[in-house]
Amino acid sequence: ENDVSGIDINMGCPKEFSIKGGMGAALLAQPEKIKKILTTLVENVSLPITCKIRVLPDLNDTINLVKLIESCGVRAIAIHGRTRMERPQHKNRNTYIAAIVKEVKVPIIAKFVKALFAFLSNLQLNFSGGSGEIQEYTDIDTFKNETNASSVMLSRAAEHNCSIFRKEGLLPLDTVICSYLQYAVKYDNHVSNTKYCIQQMLGSLQETEKGRAFLSAQHLKEIWYLRHCDSLQIINSCFLLSDLWEMTSFYEDSVNELKRRFTQENDEIENIHKKRRIKLNEDEICLSLKYIKNLFDECSLPKSRLINYTTKRCLPPPKYKTYQIEKHFYAVVTVENKCYKNSYLEKNKKSAEQGAALVACYNLNLVDESVISQCYVQEVPHERTLLTIAQS
Repeated sequence: ENDVSGIDINMGCPKEFSIKGGMGAALLAQPEKIKKILTTLVENVSLPITCKIRVLPDLNDTINLVKLIESCGVRAIAIHGRTRMERPQHKNRNTYIAAIVKEVKVPIIAKFVKALFAFLSNLQLNFSGGSGEIQEYTDIDTFKNETNASSVMLSRAAEHNCSIFRKEGLLPLDTVICSYLQYAVKYDNHVSNTKYCIQQMLGSLQETEKGRAFLSAQHLKEIWYLRHCDSLQIINSCFLLSDLWEMTSFYEDSVNELKRRFTQENDEIENIHKKRRIKLNEDEICLSLKYIKNLFDECSLPKSRLINYTTKRCLPPPKYKTYQIEKHFYAVVTVENKCYKNSYLEKNKKSAEQGAALVACYNLNLVDESVISQCYVQEVPHERTLLTIAQS
């Protein structure tokens, strides 16, 4: 609750997975459940509560639904001017939104299909669904006036060119992309997400010469530095665009900055192996190792090595226990009454168990130091990844 500015309940998503799960627009047919959800939040959370809906086929039914939502004490309502069954090719029902505004006091946010919902501190009714008609800032004002909403919500228009919010007019798309890339590098944005966002900006321009070059750039260098590792590692599995958007100089400056910030003194590197093992107590050892499957064959997996170790010594088999943190897992394995914990978070339980076994194998001298050097992950707040996009 202390980490966010407000909570917005999306009751407008028409996607099949939402409908089948009773979420999104499926809630529009369950007014009592809507009331229970919103009332519970308003009464138990100190933050502003808002929600987003789509219009119903009948205007009066929509007005009644909005009045019910207003009675729950929400601070604003965002309204998408299409029904659950309608899609972007259908015209936005601006007249519905205007009629609703006259019937309620809560601020209404009119959703225009192409823009982002900016959370407002005051209660507002927002209307949405007209993004295809919004090409520049003045179109936002036109849409707002047509609906009489207190504010406007955009989606696709803002994804395509976020300078849509500039009163002075749109910036060239190349300018926006270059600025975005600098932020992506500065704040360690993930490679795949960076490329996805640029694809949304390019839209149909992906079919141009530059767009095709961008999409095909799949074998260029992503330079990353794992703090406390022995060297810079160059991975040929990325994409990106210093040449395509003429950002070579920015890229080179960023590389030099990363080297300056993360290059470790030789004595620190030499002492790394001594610092790896962390004893939590006499019977538990913790280590952060990433399980890299292709470093092992089927007969030499960490779990296989560990079970062979205990079998040869007539010891009880290893006992594994996995723990989940959100969508990731870590594991602890017990061998001879000693616990070996791997604090590295894996994506599934099997990898987490192999990781715990790897910690045990390392401490029992069942795996080479060269393997551990490749798996070791120093737990630091930020692991900087530098992206470069160049023409393949």
